Amino acid sequence: MIALHDYDLSAEGYAVRLFLALLGLDYRLLPVEFYPAREHEGEEFRALSPMASLPVLVDGDLVLTEVAGILSYLAARHGGADWYPAGDAAQLGRIGDGLALSARLAATAGAVRLADGMMLPLDGAAARAEAKRLLRVIDERLWFGEAAGDDWLCPGPRPSIADIACFPHIVLAEEGDIPLIDYPAIRRWLDRVRRLPGFVVMPGVFGA
Repeated sequence: MIALHDYDLSAEGYAVRLFLALLGLDYRLLPVEFYPAREHEGEEFRALSPMASLPVLVDGDLVLTEVAGILSYLAARHGGADWYPAGDAAQLGRIGDGLALSARLAATAGAVRLADGMMLPLDGAAARAEAKRLLRVIDERLWFGEAAGDDWLCPGPRPSIADIACFPHIVLAEEGDIPLIDYPAIRRWLDRVRRLPGFVVMPGVFGA
């Protein structure tokens, strides 16, 4: 059975838990206390995840320690063509761009949220400014996509793992004092994600 080492307030961990739920996969959850115990920095956990990153997915002999790799693996192995369009190089490229965008969100909106909640050092003003710039870009992309009949970050009739990776950082942005009121297309997209069959919540995230 898949094992997931995770912290319940982790946005990246939530992305993986959400995707596992959307796929209908069973897994064993192994909690790691990120704060205040900082168990992820201990020697035992670093033997599993040398960069002390969370979440960590273990499936047999396979150990994955980055959310983009985890989502890509799960999509390719369990998601079928709906989640991993193996024959569509252009769409895979777009999904890769979306995963990179989620990393930018993690470094800005996600970082501010953690810094505010856990008293971590960060230039909050700079991170918020960059997060707002990213959100404006995403909002415009979604707005033009809606005008063309597309509901998701990547063109097509279904969401992709790019949507799943970006969703937690955006839906939790207000915990880092980044209001979403000025991004109407994003707020409509958040509602669409919430309505996906199998959607699950976490602290700070509510269903449709």
